[in-house]
Amino acid sequence: MRKKVYMTGGYNTVSMGTGRNEFHPKKPRPDLEHYIKEAGQGTLKQIGGADNVDETVIGNFMAARFNKQAHLTGFAPIIDDGLQWKPAISVEGACGSGGLALMSGIKSVLAETANVVLSLGVEVQNTVKAIYGADILAGAGWYKNRKNGHAYFFPGQFSNRAGAYYEKVGYDRARAGMKRWFRNAMENARLDETAQEHHNKTADIDALYDKIKPNGAAFVDNLSVLDCSKVSDAASAIAICSEEGLKRIGIDKKNAVEVVGFAQVVRNITNDPTDLTELETIKKAAHMALKDAGITIDQLATIETHDCFSVAGILTIEALGFASPGEGADYVAAGNTARDGAIPMNTTGGLIGWGHPTGATGVHQAVTIWQQLTDKAGKAQIDISDDRPYGMTINMGGDDVTVIAIIYKRG
Repeated sequence: MRKKVYMTGGYNTVSMGTGRNEFHPKKPRPDLEHYIKEAGQGTLKQIGGADNVDETVIGNFMAARFNKQAHLTGFAPIIDDGLQWKPAISVEGACGSGGLALMSGIKSVLAETANVVLSLGVEVQNTVKAIYGADILAGAGWYKNRKNGHAYFFPGQFSNRAGAYYEKVGYDRARAGMKRWFRNAMENARLDETAQEHHNKTADIDALYDKIKPNGAAFVDNLSVLDCSKVSDAASAIAICSEEGLKRIGIDKKNAVEVVGFAQVVRNITNDPTDLTELETIKKAAHMALKDAGITIDQLATIETHDCFSVAGILTIEALGFASPGEGADYVAAGNTARDGAIPMNTTGGLIGWGHPTGATGVHQAVTIWQQLTDKAGKAQIDISDDRPYGMTINMGGDDVTVIAIIYKRG
């Protein structure tokens, strides 16, 4: 890249939803403003305050419908008065909105219009019943196809992908990989106090997964609720800086990660996927980012990937090249993506375990990679070897439509 770009000062709120002990659907819960303020202030406290920030970026998907609130840029000053009279923008790319908030900050630093950018993602979506929420989230696809889709639109789309994968590799073989993906998500989430499934006490996770089978009459044909990401209220924030910006905020490079490669690509939202068993956009974006960074997948220490559904995690394994087409389920079932496996993925639970606050997910992924590469992940910390100092985030919007892939290096 034309100049060095760093991230530091990451902060995650609690991922609030049905998995948390304190969640109650009929009791008052924190609102959109609360999450924006908490996450933003969490980062500002680490970087010396709002005076050091040149620009704010807020990623969000559907506050205009979940919360009847648009114009989120106007909320930057509620984080701190020091952000008033400074630039702020909001970005939207469905579930990839957080990733776009990161990309916007990276590009501002590269363009030399900012040295310190506060990038934040937020979503508060436990405001409506699940079936109504599914209709709102259907806006991440081509809404003109809504009437042709399942009542639970996106679970229906990925159920179709799972069904095609069952036909390709066999039902039992595929479900074995999906079961291990779910177990990894629960075990990793228990290690992160902000994760929605942190309080999960299930003694036999595999037995639970085997018990709750796909049931098309109650949900969708090829996925159970355990294969799905968690509807969540949360926000995450991180500072994106130039070298000059790092000096301004007084943070040593060892407490930051360097952005060494990235890619953001889209496919035509009005077209159906060419192959339901391939995540083509993720494949293109990930390999473009790796090429930009000048590294191979073997040099990655950990990956935060967009497992909106368990089958998406398995198909991403194949898209990245860790396993050949049709062999991703076996790769996962063998434990390769567990925290002590060949390539640890989603070390705080991912979208299935930590939760999926749609507009915040991409930023949460970056915070997790920053924590891991700077040894700040607490109980969720994995070993990062000197010969594999890189991490990667893959944030997807819609059904493999908008994808942001970023490569990070330990500072």
